[in-house]
Amino acid sequence: MSLDEVQDVPTRDADSADPAGIADAAAHPDTARRRAGGWAAVRPLLLRMHFYAGLLIAPLLFLAAATGLLYAASWQAENVIYSDELTVARVGESALPLSAQVEAARGAAPQGEVVSVWPAPEAEATTRVIMESEGLPEGETLTVFVDPYTAEVRGQLATSGDALPLRTWLSEFHSSLHLGEFGRNYSELAASWLWVVALGGLALWIGRRRKRKADLVLPDRTATGRRRTLSWHGAVGIWSAAGLVVLSATGLTWSKYAGENIGQLQDGLGGATPAVSAQLDPGAAADGSDEHAGHTMPEGTEMPPPAPTADIGLDKAVDAARAAGVTEYLQVTLPAQGKGYVVKEKDKQVPVHLDAVSVDPADGRIIDELRFADYPVLAQMTRFGIDVHMGLTFGIANQIALAALAVGLMFLVFWGYRMWWLRRPTKERRLSVGRAQPRGAWRKVPVTVVLPLAAATAVVGWFVPLLGISLLVFLAFDLLLGLVAARRAKAAA
Repeated sequence: MSLDEVQDVPTRDADSADPAGIADAAAHPDTARRRAGGWAAVRPLLLRMHFYAGLLIAPLLFLAAATGLLYAASWQAENVIYSDELTVARVGESALPLSAQVEAARGAAPQGEVVSVWPAPEAEATTRVIMESEGLPEGETLTVFVDPYTAEVRGQLATSGDALPLRTWLSEFHSSLHLGEFGRNYSELAASWLWVVALGGLALWIGRRRKRKADLVLPDRTATGRRRTLSWHGAVGIWSAAGLVVLSATGLTWSKYAGENIGQLQDGLGGATPAVSAQLDPGAAADGSDEHAGHTMPEGTEMPPPAPTADIGLDKAVDAARAAGVTEYLQVTLPAQGKGYVVKEKDKQVPVHLDAVSVDPADGRIIDELRFADYPVLAQMTRFGIDVHMGLTFGIANQIALAALAVGLMFLVFWGYRMWWLRRPTKERRLSVGRAQPRGAWRKVPVTVVLPLAAATAVVGWFVPLLGISLLVFLAFDLLLGLVAARRAKAAA
């Protein structure tokens, strides 16, 4: 995972080990030929790719890691900053009916229209009443926090889903730097290259010759200079690689361009995320009979709207959902025209509780139900992946792991640039930095490897568009540098 390995000139460091194992080529020509057709042939190409990817994309990776670190800490920060809104003053003996809590919220925010209610999930937590209100940015709602024991309104906040203002701001900062749709390109570009840099660096580090096996996973504390930096870079990189690949893959699932392709592929494989249906039967009366049975409507006439029916109320709808097994961390969506109540679980920590039912407001009958266990496997994997990326699945342990990965990635970027600096030529007085692996490495790769590699790169570049486009830009930039170097050499001759 090292930028330093791409240097091909003398350095100040005395370490000039033969990581590719080429020094014994003369003594073992057969082995050398076999290596030339395999790893030894691919390694220079991988080095050059890793160099340019690390050099040019690393600032975006550092930025994504820094903003991601802030987001990982936002969960705990919210509990402190918004403790008045999130918790009650004193736990009572019994909670008031949800309908009474909603009326209290309506009284505190008469300008809002209640769309859903999140009953208090814990004894010391408040109930959230979600309202649509004019004047809020798109995607945000007004949340009124109500004490379930006294109906006291503890506060009002503009929220986005379950995110309070701090996390909403940090989430947008992480995903787009608050630059709108254009800003989303930064995070998608970083996610597109993260897995490439991580896996490429992993291959380079594992394929490096070393005297002690322990040096593969532990930094060499006896090393100095560039070797010491390389040792830390490689050891931290190998421990971080799997997590970085997961972050890259899950981050791409809700990106703009690659995310659309991933969604289409998932749907095509039958892995679309299902949703519970709350649609009422437009031809059914409140008692369940069909008032239009045995009658025909004249041609050209539309079916009349469903007759008004009684509403059993929020509390009885929740009771019906609980009786159907939907009990944990509830989110209740109020009925709209032609639809019933939707009661969902939103507990995304392991073991997850994400079942859902819809309830007929006329009589409390369960219209439809959806169990998370019945989700397609791909939909379950997507749900788990996204929640892991957001720090939900394993709670505080998940958030600590995300923070550690973010810090590790920032150090990897720093060490990479440091090694690039340390590998600069020292005999030249002018300012210089480490050079990339010499051009033409792909010519040494066997055709049987080049062709499949080129085909796979084209497919991946099409599927992950910002990766493909930026790779073409890198190649054009490299070609331009080659032409400039050739012209200078010709002029000097």
